[in-house]
Amino acid sequence: MVFNFIKKAVGASAEKLRAGLTRTRTALMGSLRSMLAGRRLDQALLDELRTRLIAADLGVASTDQIMSDLGQAWKQGRISSGDEVLAFLKAEMRRYWPVESREIRWATSGPTVILVAGINGAGKTTSIAKLGQWCRQQNKTVVVAACDTFRAAAVEQLSIWAERVDVEIVKHQMGGDPAAVAFDACEAAVARKRDVLIIDTAGRLHTQDHLMRELQKIRRVIGKVIPAAPHESLLVLDATIGQNAIRQAQEFKKAIDLTGIFLAKLDGTAKGGIVVAIRHQLGLPVKFVGLGETPNDIEVFDPESFVDALFSD
Repeated sequence: MVFNFIKKAVGASAEKLRAGLTRTRTALMGSLRSMLAGRRLDQALLDELRTRLIAADLGVASTDQIMSDLGQAWKQGRISSGDEVLAFLKAEMRRYWPVESREIRWATSGPTVILVAGINGAGKTTSIAKLGQWCRQQNKTVVVAACDTFRAAAVEQLSIWAERVDVEIVKHQMGGDPAAVAFDACEAAVARKRDVLIIDTAGRLHTQDHLMRELQKIRRVIGKVIPAAPHESLLVLDATIGQNAIRQAQEFKKAIDLTGIFLAKLDGTAKGGIVVAIRHQLGLPVKFVGLGETPNDIEVFDPESFVDALFSD
């Protein structure tokens, strides 16, 4: 009975991911199949394939690695036709993700603190709501901290989402000290014995040094109130902006000790290959993906399911 329930849950998640990757699969796999079908593998075809993979936002570094592996297999006679390329690509991509946990690193005692960063427009507030909903589904009690005090709309939006997903919120007046909100939220989470504290931060461009310093300050304050916190520092990236997301992440990674990526709006792009680029260029795990607009449209990222969904018919 339990096994059947788990099997159904896994199947539902895989189907959700497959649906979310429809645009990417149609744009990438449809063009690859028509390009490769019935053709003999040669340098001209390899060059054409490289161009298509880069266009799908796999990134130059990721694409070069794939093409190097493919070229070697071709020269060694292990693959000779275009029809064999898709199976080869699928097998290669499965190897790109090491065995590692992509779930939240729960605290051994006290609240698990999740610091969430990202630029305005990336889908950060919605992603926090999804993360809060997901934590509640893991039978965790949740508090969110509205540390984006620079915009009145940000606190208001987070308050609305907190009410929708039935989690508590700690907030101050607009223009207040974001670090003070984080401090109060940490004390509240400890005093109320809540399981999870999710801390929103001001949406900022990675080029705004003063705001990046504010983010670092929030992180220091959290650690003073709750030792070893934050346990997770997640960066919300907008999948629809492709390689620009990589550049954002590189700057955020310099400022704070990121532990993973929440890739939002994966269902709204034909460039889902950004998942592969993130793995190659950042060395950070994609921990969650957003696949829609509702609080339930969140999935723990699973590489096997991603590759299967990307190459499915």
